[in-house]
Amino acid sequence: MAGFQENASLRVPGIAPDLQTLVPFNPQMLTAALGQLDAIIGHAMAETGVPGLAAAVVHDGEVLYARGFGIRDMTTSAPVDPLGNTVFQLASVSKPLSATVVARAADLGAVKWTDPVTGHLPSFALADPYVTAQVTLGDLFSHRSGLPDHAGDLLEDLGYGQEQVLEQLRLEPLAPFRATWHYTNFGLTAAAVAAAAAAGQPWPDLARDLLFDPVRMLSSSFRYSDFLGFDDRAAMHVREGAQWVQKYTRDADPQAPAGGASSTVRDLAKWLTLQLAGGTWNGQPLIGGDALAQAWLPWARSGTPSVPRARSGFYGLGTNVSYDYTGRLRLSHSGGFAQGAATAITMVPLDGLGMVVLTNGMPIGVPEAIIGYFLDHVYAGSPQQNWLALFGERFAQMYVNHSQLAGKTPPASPVPPQPDSFYQGTYENPYYGPVEVTAVGGALHLLIGPKPSDFPLKHWSGDLFAFFPTGENAVGITAATFSPGAGGTRAQGVTLEYYDATGLGTFTRA
Repeated sequence: MAGFQENASLRVPGIAPDLQTLVPFNPQMLTAALGQLDAIIGHAMAETGVPGLAAAVVHDGEVLYARGFGIRDMTTSAPVDPLGNTVFQLASVSKPLSATVVARAADLGAVKWTDPVTGHLPSFALADPYVTAQVTLGDLFSHRSGLPDHAGDLLEDLGYGQEQVLEQLRLEPLAPFRATWHYTNFGLTAAAVAAAAAAGQPWPDLARDLLFDPVRMLSSSFRYSDFLGFDDRAAMHVREGAQWVQKYTRDADPQAPAGGASSTVRDLAKWLTLQLAGGTWNGQPLIGGDALAQAWLPWARSGTPSVPRARSGFYGLGTNVSYDYTGRLRLSHSGGFAQGAATAITMVPLDGLGMVVLTNGMPIGVPEAIIGYFLDHVYAGSPQQNWLALFGERFAQMYVNHSQLAGKTPPASPVPPQPDSFYQGTYENPYYGPVEVTAVGGALHLLIGPKPSDFPLKHWSGDLFAFFPTGENAVGITAATFSPGAGGTRAQGVTLEYYDATGLGTFTRA
Protein backbone atom coordinates (compact mmCIF):
# COMPACT_ATOMS: atom_id res chain seq x y z
CA MET A 1 0.00 0.00 0.00
CA ALA A 2 1.38 3.37 -0.97
CA GLY A 3 2.69 5.35 1.95
CA PHE A 4 2.63 2.37 4.34
CA GLN A 5 5.68 1.93 6.53
CA GLU A 6 6.16 -1.07 8.78
CA ASN A 7 6.55 -0.22 12.44
CA ALA A 8 9.76 -2.01 13.41
CA SER A 9 8.74 -2.00 17.06
CA LEU A 10 5.90 -4.42 16.20
CA ARG A 11 8.21 -7.09 14.82
CA VAL A 12 8.62 -10.20 16.95
CA PRO A 13 12.13 -11.54 16.40
CA GLY A 14 12.63 -15.28 16.22
CA ILE A 15 9.02 -16.18 15.38
CA ALA A 16 8.76 -18.42 12.33
CA PRO A 17 6.05 -17.24 9.90
CA ASP A 18 4.23 -20.60 10.05
CA LEU A 19 4.19 -20.83 13.86
CA GLN A 20 0.64 -21.10 15.18
CA THR A 21 1.11 -18.92 18.24
CA LEU A 22 3.01 -15.83 19.30
CA VAL A 23 3.45 -17.28 22.79
CA PRO A 24 6.60 -19.42 22.63
CA PHE A 25 6.83 -22.68 24.55
CA ASN A 26 9.09 -22.40 27.59
CA PRO A 27 10.56 -25.73 28.81
CA GLN A 28 11.33 -24.17 32.18
CA MET A 29 7.64 -23.39 32.69
CA LEU A 30 6.80 -27.01 31.90
CA THR A 31 9.32 -28.15 34.50
CA ALA A 32 7.85 -25.74 37.03
CA ALA A 33 4.31 -26.93 36.22
CA LEU A 34 5.35 -30.54 36.79
CA GLY A 35 6.70 -29.48 40.16
CA GLN A 36 3.26 -28.09 41.00
CA LEU A 37 1.28 -31.10 39.79
CA ASP A 38 1.24 -33.08 43.04
CA ALA A 39 -0.07 -29.99 44.83
CA ILE A 40 -2.68 -29.37 42.11
CA ILE A 41 -3.94 -32.94 42.43
CA GLY A 42 -3.85 -32.82 46.22
CA HIS A 43 -5.89 -29.62 46.20
CA ALA A 44 -8.50 -31.08 43.85
CA MET A 45 -8.85 -34.24 45.91
CA ALA A 46 -9.05 -32.33 49.18
CA GLU A 47 -11.67 -29.92 47.83
CA THR A 48 -13.89 -32.61 46.33
CA GLY A 49 -13.08 -35.76 48.29
CA VAL A 50 -12.90 -37.83 45.10
CA PRO A 51 -11.64 -41.24 46.29
CA GLY A 52 -8.98 -42.13 43.73
CA LEU A 53 -7.11 -40.59 40.84
CA ALA A 54 -4.26 -41.25 38.44
CA ALA A 55 -2.53 -38.84 36.06
CA ALA A 56 0.18 -38.88 33.41
CA VAL A 57 2.00 -36.23 31.34
CA VAL A 58 3.96 -36.85 28.15
CA HIS A 59 6.19 -34.47 26.21
CA ASP A 60 8.10 -35.10 23.01
CA GLY A 61 7.78 -38.86 23.36
CA GLU A 62 8.81 -39.02 27.00
CA VAL A 63 6.61 -39.82 30.00
CA LEU A 64 7.40 -37.04 32.45
CA TYR A 65 4.84 -37.96 35.09
CA ALA A 66 2.72 -41.02 35.92
CA ARG A 67 1.30 -41.36 39.41
CA GLY A 68 -1.70 -42.63 41.32
CA PHE A 69 -3.39 -41.25 44.43
CA GLY A 70 -6.04 -42.21 46.92
CA ILE A 71 -8.33 -45.23 47.15
CA ARG A 72 -9.43 -47.35 44.22
CA ASP A 73 -12.26 -49.11 46.07
CA MET A 74 -13.79 -47.66 49.23
CA THR A 75 -15.39 -50.99 50.18
CA THR A 76 -11.93 -52.56 50.57
CA SER A 77 -9.78 -49.43 51.13
CA ALA A 78 -7.45 -50.76 48.42
CA PRO A 79 -5.17 -47.95 47.15
CA VAL A 80 -4.66 -46.69 43.64
CA ASP A 81 -1.27 -47.91 42.45
CA PRO A 82 1.17 -45.02 43.07
CA LEU A 83 2.97 -45.74 39.79
CA GLY A 84 -0.17 -45.42 37.67
CA ASN A 85 -0.91 -49.08 36.95
CA THR A 86 -4.50 -49.20 38.26
CA VAL A 87 -7.08 -49.91 35.55
CA PHE A 88 -9.94 -47.39 35.29
CA GLN A 89 -13.06 -47.37 33.16
CA LEU A 90 -12.65 -44.60 30.59
CA ALA A 91 -16.27 -43.80 29.66
CA SER A 92 -16.20 -41.40 26.68
CA VAL A 93 -12.42 -41.13 26.54
CA SER A 94 -13.06 -44.38 24.66
CA LYS A 95 -14.11 -42.26 21.66
CA PRO A 96 -10.70 -40.81 20.69
CA LEU A 97 -9.17 -44.26 21.27
CA SER A 98 -11.71 -45.70 18.85
CA ALA A 99 -10.90 -43.00 16.32
CA THR A 100 -7.26 -44.15 16.43
CA VAL A 101 -8.33 -47.75 15.80
CA VAL A 102 -10.46 -46.78 12.80
CA ALA A 103 -7.67 -44.52 11.53
CA ARG A 104 -5.33 -47.49 11.47
CA ALA A 105 -7.99 -49.61 9.76
CA ALA A 106 -8.26 -46.84 7.16
CA ASP A 107 -4.50 -46.70 6.72
CA LEU A 108 -4.50 -50.46 6.11
CA GLY A 109 -7.17 -50.04 3.44
CA ALA A 110 -10.07 -51.74 5.23
CA VAL A 111 -12.23 -48.59 5.35
CA LYS A 112 -12.29 -44.88 4.61
CA TRP A 113 -13.74 -42.19 6.85
CA THR A 114 -15.98 -41.26 3.90
CA ASP A 115 -17.40 -44.77 3.52
CA PRO A 116 -21.20 -44.99 3.87
CA VAL A 117 -21.97 -47.02 6.99
CA THR A 118 -24.39 -49.28 5.11
CA GLY A 119 -21.56 -50.38 2.83
CA HIS A 120 -20.13 -52.33 5.77
CA LEU A 121 -23.20 -52.67 7.98
CA PRO A 122 -26.15 -53.23 5.59
CA SER A 123 -28.68 -53.59 8.42
CA PHE A 124 -28.03 -50.04 9.67
CA ALA A 125 -30.82 -47.55 8.99
CA LEU A 126 -32.03 -44.15 10.14
CA ALA A 127 -35.44 -42.52 9.80
CA ASP A 128 -34.66 -40.84 6.47
CA PRO A 129 -33.72 -43.16 3.57
CA TYR A 130 -31.47 -40.48 2.08
CA VAL A 131 -29.52 -40.11 5.33
CA THR A 132 -29.34 -43.90 5.67
CA ALA A 133 -27.70 -44.13 2.25
CA GLN A 134 -25.36 -41.17 2.72
CA VAL A 135 -24.26 -41.20 6.37
CA THR A 136 -20.56 -42.06 6.66
CA LEU A 137 -18.20 -43.30 9.34
CA GLY A 138 -16.95 -39.73 9.69
CA ASP A 139 -20.46 -38.32 10.06
CA LEU A 140 -21.18 -40.63 12.99
CA PHE A 141 -17.75 -40.16 14.62
CA SER A 142 -18.31 -36.39 14.50
CA HIS A 143 -21.95 -36.54 15.73
CA ARG A 144 -23.45 -34.78 12.71
CA SER A 145 -25.81 -37.51 11.47
CA GLY A 146 -28.92 -35.75 12.78
CA LEU A 147 -29.59 -38.34 15.50
CA PRO A 148 -30.84 -36.66 18.70
CA ASP A 149 -28.62 -36.18 21.71
CA HIS A 150 -27.67 -39.48 23.39
CA ALA A 151 -29.97 -41.47 21.10
CA GLY A 152 -30.28 -45.05 22.31
CA ASP A 153 -28.79 -44.53 25.76
CA LEU A 154 -32.09 -45.13 27.58
CA LEU A 155 -32.52 -48.42 25.74
CA GLU A 156 -29.13 -49.51 27.06
CA ASP A 157 -30.16 -48.46 30.57
CA LEU A 158 -33.16 -50.76 30.27
CA GLY A 159 -30.94 -53.71 29.41
CA TYR A 160 -31.11 -53.90 25.63
CA GLY A 161 -27.97 -55.13 23.86
CA GLN A 162 -25.94 -53.43 21.19
CA GLU A 163 -27.66 -55.05 18.21
CA GLN A 164 -31.11 -54.20 19.57
CA VAL A 165 -30.19 -50.56 20.27
CA LEU A 166 -28.64 -50.03 16.84
CA GLU A 167 -31.76 -51.54 15.26
CA GLN A 168 -34.01 -49.05 17.08
CA LEU A 169 -32.05 -45.97 15.96
CA ARG A 170 -34.10 -46.05 12.73
CA LEU A 171 -37.10 -44.83 14.75
CA GLU A 172 -35.37 -41.75 16.18
CA PRO A 173 -36.48 -38.41 14.68
CA LEU A 174 -33.64 -36.71 12.82
CA ALA A 175 -32.40 -33.13 12.84
CA PRO A 176 -30.94 -31.73 9.59
CA PHE A 177 -28.18 -33.99 8.27
CA ARG A 178 -24.64 -32.59 8.56
CA ALA A 179 -26.05 -29.25 9.71
CA THR A 180 -26.58 -30.03 13.41
CA TRP A 181 -24.42 -31.54 16.13
CA HIS A 182 -25.85 -33.90 18.74
CA TYR A 183 -23.63 -36.11 20.87
CA THR A 184 -24.54 -39.78 20.41
CA ASN A 185 -22.84 -42.82 21.90
CA PHE A 186 -24.65 -45.31 19.70
CA GLY A 187 -24.17 -43.33 16.50
CA LEU A 188 -20.40 -43.51 16.98
CA THR A 189 -20.74 -47.14 18.05
CA ALA A 190 -22.52 -47.97 14.79
CA ALA A 191 -19.64 -46.48 12.80
CA ALA A 192 -17.02 -48.42 14.76
CA VAL A 193 -18.99 -51.65 14.45
CA ALA A 194 -19.19 -51.03 10.69
CA ALA A 195 -15.40 -50.58 10.55
CA ALA A 196 -14.94 -53.80 12.50
CA ALA A 197 -17.28 -55.61 10.10
CA ALA A 198 -15.21 -54.36 7.17
CA ALA A 199 -12.12 -55.78 8.85
CA GLY A 200 -13.88 -59.06 9.63
CA GLN A 201 -13.42 -58.89 13.41
CA PRO A 202 -15.43 -58.04 16.52
CA TRP A 203 -14.68 -54.51 17.67
CA PRO A 204 -12.71 -55.43 20.83
CA ASP A 205 -10.48 -57.76 18.80
CA LEU A 206 -9.88 -55.13 16.14
CA ALA A 207 -8.85 -52.60 18.79
CA ARG A 208 -6.53 -55.15 20.39
CA ASP A 209 -4.86 -56.10 17.10
CA LEU A 210 -4.56 -52.63 15.57
CA LEU A 211 -3.77 -50.53 18.64
CA PHE A 212 -3.37 -52.15 22.03
CA ASP A 213 -0.98 -54.96 21.10
CA PRO A 214 1.28 -52.97 18.72
CA VAL A 215 1.67 -50.15 21.26
CA ARG A 216 1.98 -52.58 24.19
CA MET A 217 -1.08 -51.21 25.94
CA LEU A 218 -1.45 -54.52 27.76
CA SER A 219 -3.86 -53.27 30.43
CA SER A 220 -6.33 -51.83 27.91
CA SER A 221 -9.48 -53.37 26.48
CA PHE A 222 -12.95 -52.68 25.09
CA ARG A 223 -14.42 -55.68 26.96
CA TYR A 224 -15.92 -55.35 30.42
CA SER A 225 -14.93 -58.94 31.22
CA ASP A 226 -11.28 -58.00 30.64
CA PHE A 227 -11.64 -55.07 33.03
CA LEU A 228 -13.06 -57.43 35.66
CA GLY A 229 -10.07 -59.71 35.10
CA PHE A 230 -7.66 -57.17 36.59
CA ASP A 231 -7.23 -57.34 40.36
CA ASP A 232 -5.90 -53.77 40.41
CA ARG A 233 -9.02 -52.08 39.05
CA ALA A 234 -10.90 -48.99 40.22
CA ALA A 235 -14.46 -49.32 41.48
CA MET A 236 -16.99 -46.57 40.76
CA HIS A 237 -18.16 -44.11 43.42
CA VAL A 238 -20.92 -41.52 43.73
CA ARG A 239 -21.18 -38.58 46.07
CA GLU A 240 -24.12 -38.59 48.47
CA GLY A 241 -24.09 -35.38 50.44
CA ALA A 242 -20.52 -35.01 51.70
CA GLN A 243 -19.75 -38.74 51.44
CA TRP A 244 -18.45 -40.85 48.57
CA VAL A 245 -19.91 -44.36 48.38
CA GLN A 246 -19.45 -47.37 46.12
CA LYS A 247 -22.93 -48.39 44.87
CA TYR A 248 -22.86 -49.26 41.18
CA THR A 249 -21.08 -51.24 38.51
CA ARG A 250 -21.20 -50.38 34.81
CA ASP A 251 -20.97 -52.88 31.96
CA ALA A 252 -20.75 -50.59 28.92
CA ASP A 253 -20.18 -53.35 26.35
CA PRO A 254 -23.28 -52.35 24.30
CA GLN A 255 -21.60 -49.00 23.54
CA ALA A 256 -18.03 -50.27 23.80
CA PRO A 257 -16.46 -48.08 21.06
CA ALA A 258 -18.07 -44.97 22.54
CA GLY A 259 -17.74 -45.67 26.24
CA GLY A 260 -16.62 -49.18 27.09
CA ALA A 261 -12.83 -49.00 27.17
CA SER A 262 -10.70 -49.48 30.27
CA SER A 263 -7.03 -48.64 30.69
CA THR A 264 -4.29 -47.20 32.90
CA VAL A 265 -2.59 -43.83 32.73
CA ARG A 266 0.63 -45.59 31.75
CA ASP A 267 -1.06 -47.25 28.78
CA LEU A 268 -2.75 -44.00 27.80
CA ALA A 269 0.59 -42.20 27.99
CA LYS A 270 1.72 -44.54 25.20
CA TRP A 271 -1.38 -43.72 23.17
CA LEU A 272 -0.84 -39.98 23.68
CA THR A 273 2.75 -40.41 22.51
CA LEU A 274 1.57 -42.22 19.38
CA GLN A 275 -0.95 -39.48 18.65
CA LEU A 276 1.46 -36.61 19.19
CA ALA A 277 4.05 -38.33 16.98
CA GLY A 278 1.55 -38.38 14.13
CA GLY A 279 1.11 -42.15 14.18
CA THR A 280 4.77 -43.07 14.67
CA TRP A 281 5.67 -45.57 17.38
CA ASN A 282 9.24 -46.35 18.48
CA GLY A 283 10.52 -44.57 15.40
CA GLN A 284 8.41 -46.64 13.00
CA PRO A 285 5.21 -45.48 11.26
CA LEU A 286 2.22 -47.33 12.66
CA ILE A 287 -0.52 -45.14 11.16
CA GLY A 288 0.54 -43.41 7.96
CA GLY A 289 -1.15 -41.06 5.54
CA ASP A 290 -3.77 -38.62 6.71
CA ALA A 291 -6.16 -41.12 8.32
CA LEU A 292 -5.14 -40.08 11.84
CA ALA A 293 -4.88 -36.39 10.96
CA GLN A 294 -8.51 -36.44 9.83
CA ALA A 295 -9.56 -36.92 13.44
CA TRP A 296 -8.01 -33.58 14.36
CA LEU A 297 -9.94 -31.56 11.78
CA PRO A 298 -13.08 -29.63 12.81
CA TRP A 299 -15.75 -31.75 11.14
CA ALA A 300 -18.59 -30.07 13.03
CA ARG A 301 -19.24 -27.03 15.17
CA SER A 302 -20.08 -28.46 18.56
CA GLY A 303 -21.71 -25.48 20.22
CA THR A 304 -22.86 -21.90 19.88
CA PRO A 305 -20.64 -19.23 21.49
CA SER A 306 -22.39 -17.49 24.35
CA VAL A 307 -21.19 -14.07 23.16
CA PRO A 308 -19.96 -12.92 19.73
CA ARG A 309 -16.35 -12.70 20.92
CA ALA A 310 -16.28 -16.21 22.40
CA ARG A 311 -14.17 -18.89 20.75
CA SER A 312 -16.17 -21.51 18.88
CA GLY A 313 -15.89 -25.16 19.79
CA PHE A 314 -15.50 -27.87 17.19
CA TYR A 315 -15.59 -31.64 17.07
CA GLY A 316 -13.39 -33.82 14.93
CA LEU A 317 -13.58 -37.60 14.83
CA GLY A 318 -14.15 -38.70 18.41
CA THR A 319 -12.19 -35.63 19.55
CA ASN A 320 -12.95 -32.09 20.68
CA VAL A 321 -11.04 -29.53 18.60
CA SER A 322 -10.46 -26.10 20.13
CA TYR A 323 -7.98 -23.25 20.36
CA ASP A 324 -6.70 -21.90 23.65
CA TYR A 325 -5.83 -18.38 24.78
CA THR A 326 -2.34 -18.67 23.22
CA GLY A 327 -3.80 -19.65 19.85
CA ARG A 328 -2.67 -23.25 20.19
CA LEU A 329 -4.70 -26.17 18.92
CA ARG A 330 -5.97 -28.34 21.77
CA LEU A 331 -7.43 -31.80 21.25
CA SER A 332 -9.40 -33.09 24.18
CA HIS A 333 -12.15 -35.32 25.43
CA SER A 334 -13.89 -35.97 28.71
CA GLY A 335 -15.55 -39.16 29.85
CA GLY A 336 -18.03 -39.76 32.59
CA PHE A 337 -20.32 -42.34 34.11
CA ALA A 338 -22.79 -40.65 36.45
CA GLN A 339 -22.65 -43.85 38.47
CA GLY A 340 -19.02 -43.27 39.32
CA ALA A 341 -16.22 -42.50 36.84
CA ALA A 342 -14.75 -39.31 35.37
CA THR A 343 -11.84 -39.03 32.94
CA ALA A 344 -10.18 -36.53 30.61
CA ILE A 345 -7.36 -36.22 28.09
CA THR A 346 -5.85 -33.16 26.43
CA MET A 347 -3.17 -32.83 23.76
CA VAL A 348 -1.29 -29.73 22.58
CA PRO A 349 0.19 -30.99 19.29
CA LEU A 350 2.31 -27.89 18.62
CA ASP A 351 4.40 -28.62 21.70
CA GLY A 352 4.15 -32.42 21.74
CA LEU A 353 2.43 -32.19 25.11
CA GLY A 354 -0.33 -34.45 26.41
CA MET A 355 -2.03 -35.20 29.70
CA VAL A 356 -4.53 -37.76 31.01
CA VAL A 357 -6.40 -37.81 34.32
CA LEU A 358 -8.59 -40.74 35.42
CA THR A 359 -10.79 -40.83 38.52
CA ASN A 360 -13.17 -43.29 40.16
CA GLY A 361 -15.74 -40.67 41.18
CA MET A 362 -18.85 -39.39 39.41
CA PRO A 363 -18.30 -36.45 37.01
CA ILE A 364 -17.98 -33.17 38.91
CA GLY A 365 -15.14 -31.65 36.86
CA VAL A 366 -12.08 -32.96 38.69
CA PRO A 367 -10.04 -34.32 35.72
CA GLU A 368 -10.80 -31.27 33.58
CA ALA A 369 -9.88 -28.88 36.40
CA ILE A 370 -6.55 -30.58 37.06
CA ILE A 371 -5.64 -30.37 33.37
CA GLY A 372 -6.77 -26.73 33.29
CA TYR A 373 -4.59 -25.78 36.26
CA PHE A 374 -1.60 -27.67 34.90
CA LEU A 375 -1.75 -26.12 31.43
CA ASP A 376 -2.21 -22.67 32.95
CA HIS A 377 1.07 -23.19 34.81
CA VAL A 378 2.73 -24.33 31.55
CA TYR A 379 1.59 -21.41 29.41
CA ALA A 380 0.80 -18.58 31.84
CA GLY A 381 2.85 -19.42 34.92
CA SER A 382 -0.16 -19.44 37.24
CA PRO A 383 -3.85 -20.46 37.30
CA GLN A 384 -6.04 -18.27 35.08
CA GLN A 385 -9.39 -19.60 36.33
CA ASN A 386 -10.91 -21.27 39.34
CA TRP A 387 -11.24 -24.42 37.26
CA LEU A 388 -12.77 -26.55 40.00
CA ALA A 389 -15.61 -24.08 40.47
CA LEU A 390 -16.06 -23.49 36.73
CA PHE A 391 -16.22 -27.16 35.77
CA GLY A 392 -18.19 -27.99 38.90
CA GLU A 393 -20.95 -25.60 37.79
CA ARG A 394 -20.98 -27.06 34.30
CA PHE A 395 -21.14 -30.66 35.43
CA ALA A 396 -23.84 -29.85 37.95
CA GLN A 397 -26.16 -29.30 34.98
CA MET A 398 -25.94 -33.02 34.22
CA TYR A 399 -27.85 -33.79 37.39
CA VAL A 400 -30.70 -31.31 37.02
CA ASN A 401 -34.06 -33.06 36.83
CA HIS A 402 -36.36 -31.36 34.30
CA SER A 403 -39.41 -33.45 35.15
CA GLN A 404 -42.73 -31.68 35.68
CA LEU A 405 -42.71 -33.29 39.15
CA ALA A 406 -39.16 -32.36 40.17
CA GLY A 407 -38.96 -30.30 43.33
CA LYS A 408 -42.72 -30.57 43.95
CA THR A 409 -44.75 -32.31 46.63
CA PRO A 410 -47.88 -34.35 45.89
CA PRO A 411 -51.09 -32.29 46.15
CA ALA A 412 -52.77 -32.29 49.55
CA SER A 413 -56.14 -33.11 47.98
CA PRO A 414 -55.39 -35.12 44.84
CA VAL A 415 -58.02 -36.22 42.36
CA PRO A 416 -58.64 -39.87 43.23
CA PRO A 417 -57.29 -42.48 40.81
CA GLN A 418 -59.39 -44.96 38.88
CA PRO A 419 -59.51 -48.57 40.11
CA ASP A 420 -56.31 -50.55 39.48
CA SER A 421 -58.07 -52.49 36.73
CA PHE A 422 -58.37 -49.24 34.75
CA TYR A 423 -54.58 -49.03 34.44
CA GLN A 424 -53.53 -52.68 34.42
CA GLY A 425 -52.51 -54.34 31.18
CA THR A 426 -49.93 -54.42 28.42
CA TYR A 427 -49.02 -51.29 26.44
CA GLU A 428 -47.05 -51.44 23.21
CA ASN A 429 -44.32 -49.13 21.91
CA PRO A 430 -42.29 -49.71 18.73
CA TYR A 431 -39.14 -48.12 20.18
CA TYR A 432 -38.99 -49.28 23.81
CA GLY A 433 -41.04 -52.44 23.43
CA PRO A 434 -44.01 -53.35 25.63
CA VAL A 435 -44.62 -52.30 29.21
CA GLU A 436 -46.77 -54.16 31.69
CA VAL A 437 -48.74 -52.35 34.38
CA THR A 438 -49.59 -54.71 37.22
CA ALA A 439 -50.97 -54.48 40.74
CA VAL A 440 -48.76 -56.01 43.43
CA GLY A 441 -49.68 -55.82 47.09
CA GLY A 442 -52.19 -53.07 46.46
CA ALA A 443 -49.77 -50.89 44.46
CA LEU A 444 -49.27 -50.43 40.74
CA HIS A 445 -45.95 -51.37 39.16
CA LEU A 446 -44.54 -50.55 35.73
CA LEU A 447 -42.47 -53.34 34.14
CA ILE A 448 -40.32 -52.21 31.21
CA GLY A 449 -37.38 -53.54 29.23
CA PRO A 450 -36.09 -57.01 28.39
CA LYS A 451 -35.16 -57.93 31.99
CA PRO A 452 -37.62 -56.24 32.92
CA SER A 453 -37.08 -53.24 35.22
CA ASP A 454 -39.74 -52.87 37.91
CA PHE A 455 -40.74 -49.29 38.76
CA PRO A 456 -43.43 -48.81 41.48
CA LEU A 457 -46.01 -46.19 40.49
CA LYS A 458 -46.96 -43.70 43.19
CA HIS A 459 -50.26 -41.92 42.67
CA TRP A 460 -49.97 -38.16 42.28
CA SER A 461 -53.38 -36.92 41.14
CA GLY A 462 -56.03 -38.26 38.79
CA ASP A 463 -54.37 -40.35 36.10
CA LEU A 464 -50.90 -38.94 36.86
CA PHE A 465 -48.43 -41.17 38.69
CA ALA A 466 -44.80 -40.71 39.76
CA PHE A 467 -41.96 -43.20 39.44
CA PHE A 468 -38.20 -43.29 39.78
CA PRO A 469 -36.28 -44.75 36.81
CA THR A 470 -32.85 -46.24 37.33
CA GLY A 471 -29.70 -46.42 35.25
CA GLU A 472 -26.82 -44.25 34.11
CA ASN A 473 -29.04 -41.40 32.90
CA ALA A 474 -31.63 -41.32 35.68
CA VAL A 475 -31.81 -38.13 37.78
CA GLY A 476 -34.88 -38.69 39.97
CA ILE A 477 -38.64 -38.48 39.92
CA THR A 478 -40.60 -38.47 36.66
CA ALA A 479 -44.21 -38.77 35.51
CA ALA A 480 -46.43 -41.47 34.02
CA THR A 481 -49.66 -40.06 32.60
CA PHE A 482 -52.45 -42.42 31.58
CA SER A 483 -55.04 -41.46 28.95
CA PRO A 484 -58.58 -42.87 29.13
CA GLY A 485 -60.11 -44.92 26.37
CA ALA A 486 -63.26 -44.04 24.46
CA GLY A 487 -65.46 -46.12 26.74
CA GLY A 488 -63.88 -44.79 29.89
CA THR A 489 -63.45 -48.25 31.42
CA ARG A 490 -59.73 -48.71 30.69
CA ALA A 491 -56.75 -46.50 29.96
CA GLN A 492 -55.88 -46.61 26.27
CA GLY A 493 -52.32 -45.39 26.69
CA VAL A 494 -49.62 -44.09 29.01
CA THR A 495 -46.93 -41.49 28.34
CA LEU A 496 -43.70 -41.92 30.29
CA GLU A 497 -42.14 -38.46 30.59
CA TYR A 498 -38.57 -39.72 31.13
CA TYR A 499 -38.67 -41.74 27.91
CA ASP A 500 -40.45 -39.07 25.85
CA ALA A 501 -37.65 -36.55 25.20
CA THR A 502 -37.85 -37.16 21.45
CA GLY A 503 -41.55 -37.99 21.33
CA LEU A 504 -41.11 -41.76 21.55
CA GLY A 505 -42.45 -42.25 25.08
CA THR A 506 -46.15 -42.96 24.49
CA PHE A 507 -47.28 -46.58 24.96
CA THR A 508 -50.63 -47.79 23.56
CA ARG A 509 -52.71 -50.55 25.09
CA ALA A 510 -52.17 -53.79 23.22
